[in-house]
Amino acid sequence: MALTIYPVIMCGGAGSRLWPKSRKSQPKQFLSLVEDASMLEATLARLGDAPLGVSVAAPTVICGAGQDVMASAKLAKISGEGSVIIAPFGRNTAAVAAVASLNAAASDADAVVLLLPADHFVQDPAGFWAGVTSGLDAASDGHLVTLGIDPTGPETGYGYIQRAEALGDGVFRVENFKEKPNTETASAYLATGDYFWNAGIFLFRADAMMAAFSAYAPDILSTSKAALDAAKATGNQRMLDAAAFKACPSEPVDIAIMEKADRVAVVAPVRAGWSDVGSWAVISDLKAEASSDPSGSTSGDVISLGCEGSLIETDGPTIAAIGLKDMIVIADGGSILIVPKSQAQDVKKIVEHLKAEGRTDKL
Repeated sequence: MALTIYPVIMCGGAGSRLWPKSRKSQPKQFLSLVEDASMLEATLARLGDAPLGVSVAAPTVICGAGQDVMASAKLAKISGEGSVIIAPFGRNTAAVAAVASLNAAASDADAVVLLLPADHFVQDPAGFWAGVTSGLDAASDGHLVTLGIDPTGPETGYGYIQRAEALGDGVFRVENFKEKPNTETASAYLATGDYFWNAGIFLFRADAMMAAFSAYAPDILSTSKAALDAAKATGNQRMLDAAAFKACPSEPVDIAIMEKADRVAVVAPVRAGWSDVGSWAVISDLKAEASSDPSGSTSGDVISLGCEGSLIETDGPTIAAIGLKDMIVIADGGSILIVPKSQAQDVKKIVEHLKAEGRTDKL
């Protein structure tokens, strides 16, 4: 019997490392940062690139309260069909995986869920789908499958997946999940050839994931089910019941389920030009790859003289820059960020500082 893939897009998060463009009112998944389309639009469009013969259901977008209007508009624009599930507050990715599984299983007892973030960049959709289809047999057999991205260097901003013995062509049992390492450890991982970047993209039978939740995180499953059962529907939207969802523990699915379950597999290496677009330095590098200009990338009213490897963008005021090297300068919404590319991960500290000072107008 042919299985149907039910795509579920995780559309929460604030993208604090991409301040000042990414803010609470319009986080990074709704922004056009690398492509002309917003990141959510690109993710939805990618679902239409499935190979012939692969059955893909209409997508479900799971977003936070206050993001439903934007999410619904993007869904209607790109897919023309599908549904939106609204979480009244954030409870991390384990709760999303539980809700996704429960929702898909209610429609199809044999449903295979493709759970993926809304805010990732994929340069090669065919490579992405090659990874997904490679994992289908393992997923249909009850494995919880994740995609292992072919690492291009000792990246310290990603978690890693260690493969064990082969289960099939390009599919392996997972030996370990590793948290974000330092450079020395990441280099040692790469030297073995058995480690891959953890993209946070999962493929699994809904019933297999629910069984794993029953075994390892029953409280997350029960509270998610209560919140979904009592959800209020309006059109193609459903708002999870706040009272039930409030009791749901907040954990990443990696920790709650994937690191504990017995039958976990990784498709590796997946070569799709993937990036989590996790910092302004990443955006700068992605734009540099698409340009032959050694000075870097500019957008808006920018005068750049003698600059090298820098990203300079403005939504209004003129920015005149001379001799900048490997710098990020972003003017947006009345705020200006200036940071060396090497410290781009620290932008989240600015957001934390603004929160501590109660400067909600800047968030």
